[in-house]
Amino acid sequence: MGDDSPKVFKAPFKTYGWVEEVKLAIEHKFSLTVYTWGLITGIISGVLAARFSWGWVVGLLMYLIMDKFVMWVVKELPPDVPDERAILKKGFWGWAMFWLYFTMLAYSVMIHFQPVCYSNQSLLYQMMHTGNTSVQCVVNFTG
Repeated sequence: MGDDSPKVFKAPFKTYGWVEEVKLAIEHKFSLTVYTWGLITGIISGVLAARFSWGWVVGLLMYLIMDKFVMWVVKELPPDVPDERAILKKGFWGWAMFWLYFTMLAYSVMIHFQPVCYSNQSLLYQMMHTGNTSVQCVVNFTG
């Protein structure tokens, strides 16, 4: 009765013992927030890049507001990040890898990418003719 935690998701499952209180360290919250912002900006960049040629620049510009997003979600900084200005520097590589991956993934999905085999010696061509893959390859031998 003295439990003052939110009952939104705990109440139905607490009697079965399925829900445990999970406390994340501030460093992990910071990292997850940076990765989430990379995912969001990557998907936006990929979709926009499929529509117009400079769409990926939007994601790069969204990097500049990452510090606002992180502070909105996390509310406090880890000990190794001295102030809000250091968020962009500290989270760059985590953001960049997620941004790049999800930009390429969203772009490939949006343009309905189909691989092209340029040689019958390529690994993709060999995999498709032995039945190891379900991807259809456009065969375009050169030379």
